[in-house]
Amino acid sequence: MAHVDQTPLVRAPTAAAAAVSSSPRQWWAGSEQGLPAGLDWISTRELARLEGVRFTKRRTEYLLRRWVGKRAVAARLGLPTDDTSLAGIEVLNRMSGAPYVVIEGVEAPCEVSLSDRAGTAVAVVGGTQRALGALGIDLEIVEPRSAGFVTDFLTPAEQAWVTGPAAEQGALGRDAAANLVWSAKESALKVLRLGLRADTRWVEIAVAEHRRGDGWAPFTATWRDGRVLPGWWRREGVYLLTVATEQHVDPPEALAGAADLAAATPVHSWVDRPLVTPRE
Repeated sequence: MAHVDQTPLVRAPTAAAAAVSSSPRQWWAGSEQGLPAGLDWISTRELARLEGVRFTKRRTEYLLRRWVGKRAVAARLGLPTDDTSLAGIEVLNRMSGAPYVVIEGVEAPCEVSLSDRAGTAVAVVGGTQRALGALGIDLEIVEPRSAGFVTDFLTPAEQAWVTGPAAEQGALGRDAAANLVWSAKESALKVLRLGLRADTRWVEIAVAEHRRGDGWAPFTATWRDGRVLPGWWRREGVYLLTVATEQHVDPPEALAGAADLAAATPVHSWVDRPLVTPRE
């Protein structure tokens, strides 16, 4: 999806927006079923972008990511979640596609990353990029991946791990291992501000299967120039969530009010109606 750059505003941030810069990273999840019925909760700029989206899948994903992003920011800052208040929290995109947050016309000094998959979305909100470095997340479901997928998109070392005893006989299994490596790559490429424009084999993932008591386990992503990005992953039901960062930080904590990701069921609501009707 092409992204429209929104020029950042340079006025001083509000007190609520400034408060986020020193807080630990946190995450919030939501599903299509929770989306508000109307569109009063999105801003004029967000609505203008939405009006150009004619495919139901893209439209639903756009709305879901923004709603989850706004709810994450509101939960993080203790802001109201009525439609008017949510409309004052904008989730916009730079030319690179990276999202950023504007609160009541002022760019918030926080880092945010969004991902959605099969009717569920997750947002992670962190401090300023200067303080903690860039942030990237990805959400995937555990589904079959072909041998061609593994050989085309994974490095030889990753292929060996996915098809070897560590994955086959361990707690993951081949399908989960393949999707986990893919998800970790997507998170790392978001940190690098490249996304899937880059060859996914230019970054190599090494996964640790041993989980902490809170469900998170570490991974590293090594870029082709030798840079190493630390990250965390967790499995929640059929979903895999990965978070990559520029420097080592603790994994994000769940925000109050988030949906139970472990209980989420993948949906593809757009299949029966691929195009948005004119009156929408």
